[in-house]
Amino acid sequence: MNRRDFIWTLPGLGASIWLTGCATDPVTGRTTFVMMSKEQEIALDRQHSPHQLSEDYGITRDTELNRYVGALGKDMAARTHRPDMPYNVNVVNANYVNAYAFPGGTIAATRGILLEMQSEDELAALLGHELGHVNARHHAERQAKGTLLEAVVAGISIAAADRQPQYGALAQMIGNIGGGALLAHYSRDNEREADALGLEYMARSGHNPAGMEDLMTMLNSQAREKPNALELMFSTHPMSSERLDNTRRALATTHAEAARRPRQRERYMDNTVRLRKLRPAIAEQQKGEAMLNQKKFETADGHMRRALQLAPDDYTGLVLMAKTQMAMKRPEEAKPYLAQAKAVYPSEAQAHHLAGVAFLQTRQPDQALAAFSEFERLLPGNPNTVFLKGYALEQMQDRRGAAQEYFRYLQLTNQGGQAQHAYSRLRGWGFVK
Repeated sequence: MNRRDFIWTLPGLGASIWLTGCATDPVTGRTTFVMMSKEQEIALDRQHSPHQLSEDYGITRDTELNRYVGALGKDMAARTHRPDMPYNVNVVNANYVNAYAFPGGTIAATRGILLEMQSEDELAALLGHELGHVNARHHAERQAKGTLLEAVVAGISIAAADRQPQYGALAQMIGNIGGGALLAHYSRDNEREADALGLEYMARSGHNPAGMEDLMTMLNSQAREKPNALELMFSTHPMSSERLDNTRRALATTHAEAARRPRQRERYMDNTVRLRKLRPAIAEQQKGEAMLNQKKFETADGHMRRALQLAPDDYTGLVLMAKTQMAMKRPEEAKPYLAQAKAVYPSEAQAHHLAGVAFLQTRQPDQALAAFSEFERLLPGNPNTVFLKGYALEQMQDRRGAAQEYFRYLQLTNQGGQAQHAYSRLRGWGFVK
């Protein structure tokens, strides 16, 4: 094909903009301007949420804990303004302190935040808040505000790709497999509304809404003690003294009667007992991750080793140790940890992707291709993996196979150094004129 035809096959340039227009807010009943229908919210969720769950080391293998949290979330969801959404509530194996919701009803809480909470009422507050974001359609509203800018960005020419750049540091791919992550960064208005809805849903489901005050107090305390662990949460869910004050006023007025209900602490403790046994190992992993972020790799390595001594078969610990070795430019040492991680949790995809990167770094493109193919079988739709399959095939001197993957990659995304590399190879090999 010629260059003009090729450009118009790229995403965003020839695609139509999703435009639903005005819709009725399910919470307020007012007319609002949104860019997504309910069906599109669900489709986006199903496309992107599996990547974020894998980025967070997958759903916990503590099936009883996951069943407990999922059942609580679904019971609350049935009492919301949008009970017909396909809610799916899970615990993920990440160590940072956070919870998040996708627009179609997928909600996740990290094991890091579960360790910090002390009652089912706090958990209900956390889930109620995330249900509030889904019910108020905050993602759709924010998407509407950002779409015009996104359309302009998508139309930028890729003429810069003619410069034949060299694709280098494969290590930049480590920890960056969640190509579909769609986590929203909410405004203070969004947070206030989600808090109010969370309190309402807690009261409806029989919980003590004072758990919301407990949750906010705990998060503010943790922010002082472990600022790195809450960095992401406060960037996506801005905290303020006003939110806590609003909650206290609501507990004294609107929800005063429900706030006199007994706290549900024992049931929460019973269901988190196995997770709390991992607390020492998770604490070492959290310290190691903080050191990785500061590029203090030797110190990180020590923390990760102590974590594995405490919990030898913890999937997150094994993958984090592999990432540490790769950050230290020791991909060969990373491979045994990744092999063990795959054996421990064979249906979780992240270890396969990292193994592919390690094989590329040790000049074993055939094994890298096999690892990326397995990752894509488990978790399709990640553009980075498609690109790296092309790169592996290029190293194997399979130009036609590489071209097919590069073309597939450019149909998914057309920005950044990888896109430039893919396009330059397609032109250099004569697949694009």
